[in-house]
Amino acid sequence: MKIALIVPMPEEAEFYYQHFHDREVKMFGCTKFEHFSVNENEIYLGLSGIGKVNAAMNLSNLLANVDIDLIIMTGSAGSLKPEIKKKDVIVVNSFAYHDAHNAAAGDYVEGQIPREPARFDLQSTERTQFIDFLKARGLNFKEGLVVTGDSFIASEAAKTAIKANFPEAVGVEMEGASFAQVAYHFNKPLIALRAISDNGDEDANESFEEFVKEAGQKAADLIISYLKR
Repeated sequence: MKIALIVPMPEEAEFYYQHFHDREVKMFGCTKFEHFSVNENEIYLGLSGIGKVNAAMNLSNLLANVDIDLIIMTGSAGSLKPEIKKKDVIVVNSFAYHDAHNAAAGDYVEGQIPREPARFDLQSTERTQFIDFLKARGLNFKEGLVVTGDSFIASEAAKTAIKANFPEAVGVEMEGASFAQVAYHFNKPLIALRAISDNGDEDANESFEEFVKEAGQKAADLIISYLKR
């Protein structure tokens, strides 16, 4: 299989280099990917950048040039639920945009871009296989809706506003819905992992800096064990 493995930041990508060797750098448009062979799979490891436009641009550059079979997105997120704690792993089942407010433009709901799905559902055979892998190994994880926007959420007021529109959401981050929208249009399965690095409140910046590497390591360990199974 040809697998795209994309993380937001170099701090998160570095955990894969100790397991993936003999990499070849490839450029697709303005986006750099590192190409590895792992257990007869071709892995394209790249950075999404931070934010919706970077994520959509960089994934589109790859998918327009390589017939990818599976996209795996990993990284960190802030918690929107008290029961979702730091270091928990979320296997996302759907994405929406928390900063898309288009109900006045027509028959649209909160989080929906006009003429796009209201939610980007990630259910697929590949995602089910990944879930089965986690369960078979007794690995703990959560599932749920994660919402995306271009702002780093770092206050209770911002969290409250998001939760008013998305009471079921378990996490918030800055790239996922863009990935899901691109994957939807390219008709590619997407597995999205987010490790909780902060609570999205006034301590989020300090918590993010402290936990982002640990959260990235936890997600990387899961992905690497899955690819080497």
